[in-house]
Amino acid sequence: MTGLRINTAVAAAILILSLTALDSQAAKLETGSEAPDFEYTDVEGNTGKLSDLKGKYVVIEWFNHGCPFVAKHYNSEKMQSLQSEYTGKDVVWIAVNSTSEGHGDYRNAEESKSDAEQHGATASHIVIDSSGDIGTLYGAKVTPHIFIVNPGGTLIYQGAADDIKSTDTEDIHKAVNYIDLAMTEALTPKELTNPETKPYGCGVKY
Repeated sequence: MTGLRINTAVAAAILILSLTALDSQAAKLETGSEAPDFEYTDVEGNTGKLSDLKGKYVVIEWFNHGCPFVAKHYNSEKMQSLQSEYTGKDVVWIAVNSTSEGHGDYRNAEESKSDAEQHGATASHIVIDSSGDIGTLYGAKVTPHIFIVNPGGTLIYQGAADDIKSTDTEDIHKAVNYIDLAMTEALTPKELTNPETKPYGCGVKY
């Protein structure tokens, strides 16, 4: 019994240390600091780096279509309309799915392309991050989780997609959409009203 108690205590300590490490890593990503660079390969096979996109605004959206909070934004077509609007203004939109390959919600490149077509998504790049490398780098905790980078490579917004924590599509028209607000102000240009908000949604399935 003593051995069991020790093993349990050790396991609990390891879990706490792991969670603390993740929280610490997320905390290091400060709004107003340089956005961490990363390499990506999208579902079309295009490769690139965030640093290649300097000179443009970049919206990075964590998503998982199996999440009802994400479904709210896509079933209402709000997310697609924002993607279309801002990519039309030369903004690069990177949609990242960090679901691990062993999870039931995992979607490979072909499935993700089919999902994008079905939902009418118009993100510039859809990236499968099954290793979780990009998600961990940014401290992405939920889907959706939004990060916006300015042309100088500075992180100017991180947080929720909007201000109503629900899965109800009827709330979309009542909510303040933080993506739209941040991009509208950034392109004005104007100091952002809400450079950081608390994200809500389903936990990223690392």
